[in-house]
Amino acid sequence: MSFYSQDLVEEIRSGNDIVDVISGYIKLQRKGSNYVGVCPFHNDRNPSMSVNQPRQIYHCFSCGAGGDVFKFVMEYENLTFPEAMKVLADRAGIVLPERDLSGEDRRQADLKAQIMEMNRLAAKYYYYMLRQPAGKQGMDYLLQRQLSAEIIQSFGLGYADKYSNSLYQYLRSKGYTDQVMKESGLVQVDEKRGMYDKFWNRVIFPIMDTHNRVIGFGGRVMGDGKPKYLNSPETKVFDKSRNLYGLNLARRSRKPNMILCEGYMDVIALHQAGFNQAVASLGTAFTQQQSILLKRYTNEVLLTYDSDEAGVRAALRAIPILKNAGLTAKIINMEPYKDPDEYIKAEGSESFQKRIDEAESSFYFELRMMERGYNFRDPESKTAFFRALSGKLLEFEQGIERNTYIEAAAAKYHLTYEQLLRMVNQTGVKQGGLAKMPSPAVLSGRKKKRTEDGSLRSQRLLITWMSSGEQMFRNVRKYVEPEEFTDPLCQKTAELLTEQWASGKLNPASLFQYFTEEEEQQKVSAMLQDTIPALSKKEEEKALQETILRVKQDSIAWQTEHMDPNNMEMLQKIIQKRREIEKLHISLD
Repeated sequence: MSFYSQDLVEEIRSGNDIVDVISGYIKLQRKGSNYVGVCPFHNDRNPSMSVNQPRQIYHCFSCGAGGDVFKFVMEYENLTFPEAMKVLADRAGIVLPERDLSGEDRRQADLKAQIMEMNRLAAKYYYYMLRQPAGKQGMDYLLQRQLSAEIIQSFGLGYADKYSNSLYQYLRSKGYTDQVMKESGLVQVDEKRGMYDKFWNRVIFPIMDTHNRVIGFGGRVMGDGKPKYLNSPETKVFDKSRNLYGLNLARRSRKPNMILCEGYMDVIALHQAGFNQAVASLGTAFTQQQSILLKRYTNEVLLTYDSDEAGVRAALRAIPILKNAGLTAKIINMEPYKDPDEYIKAEGSESFQKRIDEAESSFYFELRMMERGYNFRDPESKTAFFRALSGKLLEFEQGIERNTYIEAAAAKYHLTYEQLLRMVNQTGVKQGGLAKMPSPAVLSGRKKKRTEDGSLRSQRLLITWMSSGEQMFRNVRKYVEPEEFTDPLCQKTAELLTEQWASGKLNPASLFQYFTEEEEQQKVSAMLQDTIPALSKKEEEKALQETILRVKQDSIAWQTEHMDPNNMEMLQKIIQKRREIEKLHISLD
């Protein structure tokens, strides 16, 4: 961070409101004085991330992730601080000065650049091999799948031959070291075989980012080898959970939706048939990060997962993830065919477009799948279904949205709105109000370690008060010095806030640059994100009095325990401090 002046860092921070920036990645909803959303840094369906606009910080009360706008972009985009500076500077229209990289920054930047270049060379190599006699098996496979020469070229498809070190030898001839090749994920090593190619005897599907740069590969084995499909491992430039196959092409589509498929061949077949808005996840379950990526380009996603049981389960997992990102989800019915590729080969593009036009609401799809588990001819089973339906309706926000779905479900199952509403309310009471999200304070309390003593809680609460505004900082600072905090993290935070206040302005969001350890950053974000409940002046003075008193008493106890018993001067100071706190009276005037 030292490469840029603090003034420039703050200029970029002030030009990127944290709510606006995070809203570009996840759906945020106002809850009281804060905004909440589903945390993208762990698998969750509940909105446990809180974003505090006045303090310009975020904190997840579930996994502990937290920080300022720079930290969010670094974590989400997997960037270094200088890279995040560039992203946010561009967003704010600020030109960054040229700078010299440190040794480590230069090494990381060089490594990324080398991996990108190796991926580019590998893609060209595979593309070339597909068109050679050695690639005939791969080309025959693609032509058998009825792919045109144009679509093969458009997706840059290639072939890794039957020799397990061909690419390795090619990259060595280009001057790349074994270590760098291992970092790229293109080459592997073991004791028996030494260095060998990750992909061999496979049709190759280059995976590109939205800037058309090759970041990884997928490979489909020729013959009966296992696994059938193989993907590049995670590297400095490739994260499966944050990318989508075909998005580099689909993002330019002018269609009103995106089609989400399971496999590479489905995407390619759909593009060839004119549905150039198709994308696929990369061999893993659909993720929150991928839904946020889709949200940048569309508001509606059509699911075309396989029509077998595994595909149904995948669709049911994907639907809530899409909803949490603020996307409308619909399901394309491909029965009696298994997948889009099979459907289009059998029925053609016009028929598939009709299926798109008739795509089923994700809500009705979920209900239809729920019905499979109940016998409607059995009164007890039918009643159990309606209880399950009530639980499903509780997942919607209270108000117009929930009422709309209650009306729709009541009409579908020949109930009155009042009957179903009553059942929903009864289910909500039995579930203990599961429809309502716990407040940040409650979520925070659940996660606090039981071993955390009252002293530490008081110190952290005092930091929360001190960071809440200039006036409150002055009120606390009148009675407490930073050195009176016995917890090192609280003491350092208090010192930094005091330095900010002395320089003229509190800026809690900038504190994170002084804490390098992840655990420290999480604890600081928790302290800064905590909210003080609305209190009357009298109640606030009483709460503040109790907290400050506890911090000062604990500080004296710590000093007494650690002092030299022969140091009479220190003993006198401690006695004087004890007398002072006996007369302590907090005033907010």
